[in-house]
Amino acid sequence: MSGKENIRIDKFLWAVRIFKTRSLASDACRKGKIIINNIQVKPSRIITVNETIIVKKLPLVYSYSVTEPIENRVSAKLVHLYVNDITPEEERAKLLNRELSGFGYRNKGSGRPTKKERRNIDRLNEGLDIS
Repeated sequence: MSGKENIRIDKFLWAVRIFKTRSLASDACRKGKIIINNIQVKPSRIITVNETIIVKKLPLVYSYSVTEPIENRVSAKLVHLYVNDITPEEERAKLLNRELSGFGYRNKGSGRPTKKERRNIDRLNEGLDIS
C-alpha cells in the first residue's frame, strides 16, 4: 500500500481519472452521485481497499473496485493498478443505445448542424439511406 492510508474519496476519484478535476469529484459527492456501501458519501470520506464505489454519471451508473488507494494523480496507463472497472455490460449498452437512437445525437459543443448535416439527420429520421 502507499505511504498514506487516509485517502479522501474526492482525491482518489480525481487521482484515478474518474473526474477531470478534484472540485468536480467533490461536487459529485455533495450532490449524492457517489455511493459506497449503499450510502451517499461526503468528499472527506476515507476509502479502503476492496470497497466498491458507485459513480452516477448519467446516463450510466459506473461501478469501481478499489485495489489500492492513491493520493497523487497517475497516468491513464497506470489506473488499472489502483482501481478495477466492474461496471455491468447492461450499463455500457445504455450508452451505445443512446448514440444509436433516432434522436440525432450530437456531441456537446459541436454547435448547430450545417445544412448538409441537417438533411442527413432528416434522412435518418425518415429511414432513408445517407449518401
